[in-house]
Amino acid sequence: MRSSRSAPPISASSRRERRTQEAVGSVQVHARPSIPAIWLAATRPKTLGASLCPVTMGAALAWHDGVFAWAPVLAAFAGACLLQVASNFANDLFDGLRGTDSRERLGPARAVASGWVSPLAMGVALAIVLTLASAPAFYLAERAGHVFALIGVAGAVSAVFYTAPPFMLGYRGLGDVFVFGFFGPLAVAGTRAACDGAWTEEALLLGLAPGAIAVALLAVNNLRDRAGDAASGKRTLAVRYGERFARTQIAACHAVAMGVPVFAAVLYGLPWTISLASLVAILFLPASESIRRGRDGAALNANLVQFGAMLVLYGLAFLAGIAAFELFLRGAAGGAA
Repeated sequence: MRSSRSAPPISASSRRERRTQEAVGSVQVHARPSIPAIWLAATRPKTLGASLCPVTMGAALAWHDGVFAWAPVLAAFAGACLLQVASNFANDLFDGLRGTDSRERLGPARAVASGWVSPLAMGVALAIVLTLASAPAFYLAERAGHVFALIGVAGAVSAVFYTAPPFMLGYRGLGDVFVFGFFGPLAVAGTRAACDGAWTEEALLLGLAPGAIAVALLAVNNLRDRAGDAASGKRTLAVRYGERFARTQIAACHAVAMGVPVFAAVLYGLPWTISLASLVAILFLPASESIRRGRDGAALNANLVQFGAMLVLYGLAFLAGIAAFELFLRGAAGGAA
């Protein structure tokens, strides 16, 4: 004869406790870090590859053209990084004030939204960083042309009004355009021009690659956050045109990064070794392929890390390609000619 045991009844208090645990589990709860850790996280150091990659490529081109100089290249890098940090501080401040960075967001906690930094303190930090960014801009303006002062002003305005009213460029789906320009052709050609004042077609073309990777990085972020962005009125391209568009955009940007060095080498007779950058992009194909196959939500945080690493390694691979030519192959190429 089979005996059966019935499960003990669940009390009302136990049911309430379970529902509470499930509700808490659905929201990210972040412990308060130390003050230095809070400010380091607010700079968003993983995004600084967007500055390092194009500056490295521009410096490598200046070396290839025989005009490289350390001071203007370091000034260009400092200016680009400071404007990137300023943009990150502004995003933290104004998204926090607007409520876009809620506790339900799938990415890292933000300083203002979490209550770890007051809006006033973040505003002061933003002003300090923008003031610091003016120094390399004016140095480059004196050395290589007043256009660099205009670029510095435009970069500062874009960094702040990416999320600040009344323009809120990121909320209007214009963030991709500004990211592409400032971290793509403008950054590569500008770093090259900082050395001798010459803006070259090769640098502008090669700038398409880091600009495309930076846009892919932004598009992954917007794909992940599209539900929360839509609820808060942030009309990114992923919100405007949908999930399928965002996934296609990321794949297209990756394809641009793969093809640009090869195209530039053929079109302008640049060293074929710069195709090492294309190889890096190929090695990172799983980053966009997993998105094409449907990866979504918090799992996309891994893709953000991958595209951030791709930016850094892409610039270094391009530099390695130029270095290989300059150090080992230029003499052979000259002898063959």
